[in-house]
Amino acid sequence: MPHQSPDLAAMEHATPARFAITASEIQAVVTAFYADVRCHPQLGAVFAAHVSDWPAHEAKITAFWCNAILHQRDYDGNPMAAHKAAGNVRPGMFDAWLGLFDQSLARVLAPDQAQAWSVLAHRIGRGLRYGLLEAQRAPSGAPMLF
Repeated sequence: MPHQSPDLAAMEHATPARFAITASEIQAVVTAFYADVRCHPQLGAVFAAHVSDWPAHEAKITAFWCNAILHQRDYDGNPMAAHKAAGNVRPGMFDAWLGLFDQSLARVLAPDQAQAWSVLAHRIGRGLRYGLLEAQRAPSGAPMLF
């Protein structure tokens, strides 16, 4: 068997993308989404309290999605820890987040791409919502939904 370069060998064993999309398309969705977030009456203030450098934030989130969809390994972060540490993120906000995200997906991508990404985003959103529900409880023990 002929010797293969390490890059070619790695490509042959790389995990395939979850669906057909490019990093540029991912970046376009992230950019469109955060433009909408900044104008949103509820989410805008939540993000503004934590994001001072929008280009850096968008680059980090683009890397997150490139990791989740394309299996690139450029993302370094912990979304659950970040949302818990923010202190002002409530599980009820995820419906607004996912609604805006779905709008951005539909505006920027082909329908099959938007649907595939939406399924993944909603699954991740359920996990984050669950993690926040367990962490955020009223003194009575009931979950704080809003």
